[in-house]
Amino acid sequence: MTQEGYGQAYQQGFGRTVRLLRSRGASMDNAEDVAQAAWLRGWQKLDQLRDEGMIVSWVNTIAINYHRREIRVQGRYLPLLDVCGGAGLDSACLDAARILMLCRPRDRMLFEQQLDGLTTVEIAKKQGVTPTAIRIRILRARRAARANIEDRASERRSSFRTRESAAVSVKYAT
Repeated sequence: MTQEGYGQAYQQGFGRTVRLLRSRGASMDNAEDVAQAAWLRGWQKLDQLRDEGMIVSWVNTIAINYHRREIRVQGRYLPLLDVCGGAGLDSACLDAARILMLCRPRDRMLFEQQLDGLTTVEIAKKQGVTPTAIRIRILRARRAARANIEDRASERRSSFRTRESAAVSVKYAT
């Protein structure tokens, strides 16, 4: 395609590209900017065009891709309007306290030292063992805590189901 041919396609297709972007939710200024960038990119990559009759569709595809990319980038900078948990409580410390209560005393001591910011090397020096031994103890303590929590959750679910089925049977009995 020649420079003159591309210029004519630009004059005929630029408005269509802008309208296409406007139909996709772009503001007028943004649509014109993206359309201009797409036509420029089309000119730069003109050697990749296979059918000269498809120039407007090809550039419109480039424009849509630019528009989508811009939406993704802008989405990163939008303020969060809906904040969950309006009370402002940090439940992580409450959850940690509950988990620590479920642990064995030796495991609790390891977790508390870790929560205080001690490294495995520092904990190992305090206990007179190797850092590898501390890492293994922490791993086992985590597994035990996880199993304990899962057991309690399972018990709660089963007790809820029992209460629920009892309530349903009472409802249908009367």
